[in-house]
Amino acid sequence: MTELGIGIGWRPEIAEAVEALPGLDWVEVVAENICAGHLPDSLTRLRARGVTVVPHGVSLGLGGADRPDPARLAALGEKAVALGAPLVSEHIAFVRAGGPLTATPVIEAGHLLPVPRTRDALDVLCENVRIAQDALPVPLALENIAALISWPGEEMTEGQFLAELVERTGVRLLVDVANLHTNHVNRGEDPAKALSELPVEAIAYVHVAGGVERDGVWHDTHAHPVPGAVLGVLADLASRVSPPGVLLERDDDFPSAAELSGELDAIRATAAVGVRSAGADRVGTAHQHGARSVVPVSRRAVTVREHPLLIGAGARVSGGLMPGAPAEAPAEALAEAPAPAAPAPSEAARQRLGLAQASLLSALVAGTPVPEGFDSRRLGVQSRALAAKRAGVVAKVAPELPEILGKGFRPAFLAYARSRPMSGGYRRDALDFAEHLLVAERPEDAEARRRLTEWWQDRSGSRPPGRATRLVRAARHALVRR
Repeated sequence: MTELGIGIGWRPEIAEAVEALPGLDWVEVVAENICAGHLPDSLTRLRARGVTVVPHGVSLGLGGADRPDPARLAALGEKAVALGAPLVSEHIAFVRAGGPLTATPVIEAGHLLPVPRTRDALDVLCENVRIAQDALPVPLALENIAALISWPGEEMTEGQFLAELVERTGVRLLVDVANLHTNHVNRGEDPAKALSELPVEAIAYVHVAGGVERDGVWHDTHAHPVPGAVLGVLADLASRVSPPGVLLERDDDFPSAAELSGELDAIRATAAVGVRSAGADRVGTAHQHGARSVVPVSRRAVTVREHPLLIGAGARVSGGLMPGAPAEAPAEALAEAPAPAAPAPSEAARQRLGLAQASLLSALVAGTPVPEGFDSRRLGVQSRALAAKRAGVVAKVAPELPEILGKGFRPAFLAYARSRPMSGGYRRDALDFAEHLLVAERPEDAEARRRLTEWWQDRSGSRPPGRATRLVRAARHALVRR
């Protein structure tokens, strides 16, 4: 298991501040925001200083009903090689639904949505994870996500679900303690219970982040200071096992470099106190917290394969002792042992999962009825949060739109998003929104409409669609709503 130390999420907005942070061991970069052939100069300078860089993916959707997209896996692997990364990470989530499995158009969430903790979902996830492991040139770590909503009819707790995932695939875990706190507030799930059920020896690293509570709902914003409750979950985790790495995430409303440094100091101190509080008697501490006994893991450094063309040629590395492994077994042998074989899910299981996820996502982003068993109020909160996130990201990737539309941008986009799901990325979403306005002969101000037309034409290479095209798109939109 690679020792990472204390790190921070690298973002272009704080690149200069990150480079100046004292005692920084590593950074994590959103994989979809970089190109393997043109790395940001800041990351190149950090690497030259010996700072480890780990790519963190957000678009694979390994918890979705479909098998992972080979092109997305190849791109993630290429970035890991370009960065010399010791591992890559992704999420236990689904991010899109629809397609051939459900005979419906593919729609994108633009967000990480929770996977139902059922046998069907676990079987599908395990096969998807094994496909990803075989395709990637370095080990994979998977993150637990925050959620506002719960699936009806779940068969396992989060800890049980993750423990079986690790046992069946050998995948490592990225434990986000802020997400455990979020799920405690929003879904009543006890972080200590989740930690007690996790195979803590499989932890690759830990995320820490801030959020805010509004009307009894915790929003995992990554735009607020880390609260004491989240640091408390980190201390609990560190009392059970010494995490190989801990990382601060900040994605918006960036504070000063001094504040970032102060948050890192608090995280460093919390992790150290947690480890010290465990004392020499780890077994006693584990019993006190109801945790698994902690088995030492191999600290052998993992190196990136030298030949990026070997991506997909059987790259799985289990990364240390898994639950139930005998303590006296050689660590090196266990690190290379394949995960236990498990039966592949049936296509019927994938279809059942696909239909359930498509139904939920359609309710969230296309205004279709709430599926049976879900809390309609919570789904409403989640739906509004998704639309607000879309509006915010579109404003960032296409800043000309709020400039052209002024104060009318946000209400117009939210009205658009209520019934029109994303079918591609955020840049496609910006183009579709502009086209929607132009087809409706909006905005009413002629000068603004002229500027919007020019903006749309510059990026689409076309003219606003004619009547026939509009009718086809209207029919397609009606099909999505059904």
